[in-house]
Amino acid sequence: MKPYPKYFEKIRIRPDKEAEVKSHAPICQWDGCKEAGTHRAPVGRMKEGEYFRFCIDHVREYNKGFNYFSGVPDSEIARFQREALTGHRPTWTMGMNGGARSSPDMAQMRSGRAGYYNRMRDPFNLFNGPRDHRQPRERKAKPLEAKALETLGLDTKATGEAIKARYKELVKRHHPDANGGDRGSEERFRDVLQAYRVLKQAGLC
Repeated sequence: MKPYPKYFEKIRIRPDKEAEVKSHAPICQWDGCKEAGTHRAPVGRMKEGEYFRFCIDHVREYNKGFNYFSGVPDSEIARFQREALTGHRPTWTMGMNGGARSSPDMAQMRSGRAGYYNRMRDPFNLFNGPRDHRQPRERKAKPLEAKALETLGLDTKATGEAIKARYKELVKRHHPDANGGDRGSEERFRDVLQAYRVLKQAGLC
């Protein structure tokens, strides 16, 4: 007969992680302290990456009086703060870097690459000077729209009123009641109807 029930064998005590860390930690570097140095504290300026090891009480006391810029002149502190804005990376003043060469895409004259001017879009006409608002804005027609305008005998500059007038004219000319049963005119009539439908869906008339 066992001196304790069998259920006691299944009891497990959860290990104390803090006690385990303390057992492997070095002794606190604070003078006269024998506690475990479980916390790191930075040594100071020009010794980045080096740390003291203190216990929890002494690392708090050390952090209260820690000053990274201790003994540094105010001018150096101000310079460090300015450089921190750019992550301490070198910068150049705009327009003063004479050694840098401009890209051929950004040539001042049109002797540069013409592809650049084709890629650049200016929907608000910011770079071409003031535009006469009395003149209608020229719209680049899509392939289907261009073909529909060609069917009606118009170009891409045609206004909505011109499209409607041309449509009515062609309908009267090629309507089955007016063409005397001509099959060729009937085919043309269908093309005119289809072209006008495309232009209307595109919002051109």
